[in-house]
Amino acid sequence: MDPMRRSLKPRGTVGTLPTLAAVAVLAVLPACSSDPSEEPSEVAQSQETETEAPTGGHIATVLADEIEVRSEPNGSEVVHTLASPNDFGADRTFLVQQTQGDWLEVLLPMRPNGSTGWIESGDVEVTVTEFHVAIDMSEFTFTVTEGEEDLLTGPIGIGTGETPTPPGEYYFTELLKPSDPGGEYGAYAFGLSGHSDTLESFAGGPGQLGVHGTDDESGLGGEVSHGCIRVSNDDITWMAERLPIGTPVEINE
Repeated sequence: MDPMRRSLKPRGTVGTLPTLAAVAVLAVLPACSSDPSEEPSEVAQSQETETEAPTGGHIATVLADEIEVRSEPNGSEVVHTLASPNDFGADRTFLVQQTQGDWLEVLLPMRPNGSTGWIESGDVEVTVTEFHVAIDMSEFTFTVTEGEEDLLTGPIGIGTGETPTPPGEYYFTELLKPSDPGGEYGAYAFGLSGHSDTLESFAGGPGQLGVHGTDDESGLGGEVSHGCIRVSNDDITWMAERLPIGTPVEINE
């Protein structure tokens, strides 16, 4: 089957996303489909001493059109230069891990999962969210909290034994709105900062993970994907209407 060309539609803070081929959409959410032949329909004050990030998720949004990531604070070697917006039109964001003077250690959206680097605080705008998404793979459930309050919980589908969902700390990197909520990616799809441990590439993409909806809830409560987290369309719509890009996502075994 020839790949169908489809446009990505932004939601919330993702800005304007370009028209891309379906294979490019899979570069965002390549590990979501239970069948590689399936395609989506249409597709979003620094402190002087070293401290952990204060309570709440601190989201660093890049202000310029690129940012330098260093191996250590205080002007050490540049290990990455990342563009903003990212490849899908979303403002480049990071989840802050700790501060040291005018430097922020941030979680990076690249392999290996859990990679961090240092950026200058003056190059980003830092905002705080009390939202947090916890994924419990042993119970096949997710829970969204705001501070200490549980707001929403529901069933999930996860990766199979051959393409498991890797546990770890991640964050939302973009939010996409498929034009067909009955398609493979449901009503909305969040990109995650993590990648599959077993798929170096998938359908032309880098094996990036995601959290997305589905109108087929028969797979929820089981192992059904190439690594992505599936939730009901009602639940992903609730998330899309409330959770900002940069929201922390913790995936537990």
